[in-house]
Amino acid sequence: MSCAKIMLIRHTERPSADKSVFGVSQSGVKDKEELSVRGWQRAGALVPFFAPRDDHFVHPALARPASLFACKAGKAAPSLRPQHSLLPLAEFIHVKINRDYYEGEEEDLVPKVLASNGTVLIAWKHRTMHVVANAILGNTTAAPQHWPINRFDLVWVFDRLAEIWTLTQVPQLLLAGDRPDVID
Repeated sequence: MSCAKIMLIRHTERPSADKSVFGVSQSGVKDKEELSVRGWQRAGALVPFFAPRDDHFVHPALARPASLFACKAGKAAPSLRPQHSLLPLAEFIHVKINRDYYEGEEEDLVPKVLASNGTVLIAWKHRTMHVVANAILGNTTAAPQHWPINRFDLVWVFDRLAEIWTLTQVPQLLLAGDRPDVID
């Protein structure tokens, strides 16, 4: 049986372009390809958000993921942020993160996601999130076609009813400064 719910997030916070905020590894070593401290905070906060102890989710569109996918790091794009955004959750729910697809391989990623059992959570890069959304929705442009560079606090939830997919945007509201609005 294929999945009926896909949740798509942008990786958590990154180092700043002006280098006033830098990335750090889990062990605290400075690394430009890693999450910022705030990114690690959000990654930790995603654990009870997507896997609450009592299965009482803060929004009815959310569900506990059975499969996790994250953008693969490589020579051309070495960022570990998508993978590490899901790392605390993966460890908590004991699910391996699928890291088989690079940014630019969204058209290959989506069929694999659709063939997965249960709910799927994807952490991706903001530049091509609309490509993932378009492929899920049947190559339509019903989803916003631009993910703002300053948004790390939103979930796109795709639900399938028969063969029709719908999109719900869920603000995370996990950290101070998170916004309650959605992307137009």
